[in-house]
Amino acid sequence: MDQSPFDRVILGDIVLPDAVLPGGYVGIRGEAIAAIGQGAPPPAGAVADYRGKLVLPGLVDGHMHTSSSTGWPGIEGASMSAAAGGVTTCVDMPYDVPQPVTDAGVLRAKVGVVEGTSHVDMALYGTIAKTGGVAAIEGLAEGGVCSFKLSTYEYDAVRFPRIDHPTMLAAFREIAKTGLMCAIHNEDQELVQRLTEEAKAAGRTDPIMHARTRPPLAESMADLEIFEMALETGCHVHIAHSSLARGFELAELFRRQGAKASGEACIQYLCMTEEDLVRLEGFGKCNPPFRSAAEVERVWGAVAAGQVAYVSTDHAPWPRERKVYTGDIFAPGAGLTGMQSFAPLMFSLLEERGLPVTLMASLCAERPARFHGLAPKKGAIRIGADADLLVMERGDFTFDEATIQDRPDARWSPYHGRRMKARVAATWLRGSLIWDGEAVLARPGQGRFVPRQHRETYLGEG
Repeated sequence: MDQSPFDRVILGDIVLPDAVLPGGYVGIRGEAIAAIGQGAPPPAGAVADYRGKLVLPGLVDGHMHTSSSTGWPGIEGASMSAAAGGVTTCVDMPYDVPQPVTDAGVLRAKVGVVEGTSHVDMALYGTIAKTGGVAAIEGLAEGGVCSFKLSTYEYDAVRFPRIDHPTMLAAFREIAKTGLMCAIHNEDQELVQRLTEEAKAAGRTDPIMHARTRPPLAESMADLEIFEMALETGCHVHIAHSSLARGFELAELFRRQGAKASGEACIQYLCMTEEDLVRLEGFGKCNPPFRSAAEVERVWGAVAAGQVAYVSTDHAPWPRERKVYTGDIFAPGAGLTGMQSFAPLMFSLLEERGLPVTLMASLCAERPARFHGLAPKKGAIRIGADADLLVMERGDFTFDEATIQDRPDARWSPYHGRRMKARVAATWLRGSLIWDGEAVLARPGQGRFVPRQHRETYLGEG
């Protein structure tokens, strides 16, 4: 009988949120991390040798949509992209086709689909119906949602409604009792609608008009509304995607005034510009839109200042035909694929700016896990945590959308052809290899639902 103290040892340069351990190891017992060290590894039943490569915590994508276009069947394919991209925990949005996650019954049904079809672990957002939904908030919290999501802009009256101010205020008061975070889609509806109507009337439906009809002011107006309500109610209110440095500055300003306020940057706002929208047409359309190159630099300044809660993808795998521009930029669906490219792209952006890889471990794993109440189980290489690991091989690579692990019509990417400074060589989920650099080894249902671990609020301190 094997008496080895560890089931498996992973060798490589171990990336922690604040340090890198060259020539290190991670010892795994069962599904959890049981040892972290450097030098000669301890005896184990098996050894995975990634010496010369980086071993990071599996990424936690705090914002993605598996089911906004295809419904719950989209969980299976999107979770394959996650496995291939080193994302071991997805935090999935609630705006599903045909029924959003608005009560505990719908939540239970979605959890069943996650545990039957997902290749990676998954935490879930909850939301409320446009009217009469506030009473369901506590039941959703008891059911294990990690956070809530509401919107100041309406895409669909049932699936993705605008919540009016009185209802949002009531919802914030109720969510505050749970201690959970409430993320907001932050665009001013009246301004965007009027500008869109005027653009169409003038015959301006070319790609740049997507950005012009959703100007920075539409974001900052919504940010001010939600943060004032955060101050009033004590709810932790979070910008779901700030394309502007001003969003992070406003969150910090309101925190100083006593509000529980935060905001995340999606990775596209760290690298994509309006010129990319013109180049990519419908395949570069997302909300909020890409901004100027100068704004990208300002967002990086917010990262450097420690104002950004975490970095996510807002992965939304629309079928390819729904993204094709045929003369009207307002017609294609809004959203990008980004999960399989997440790790290589974030690593490349940091390398290009001379920033440490520890920022990736912090902003793309530990901090999203903490904001969503999934720590200490998820988000970091620490003793007792799930043995979720991402192995990065440094080199000169090119991202190819044809390699995306998902249904065929989701194999498109705004990052197709981009040079990358690393690739995902392996992904481990709870001590099991689920991506070997070439193929997804996980089976549907190997992923699990991860309920929120506690009701403590985290705002980025400590």
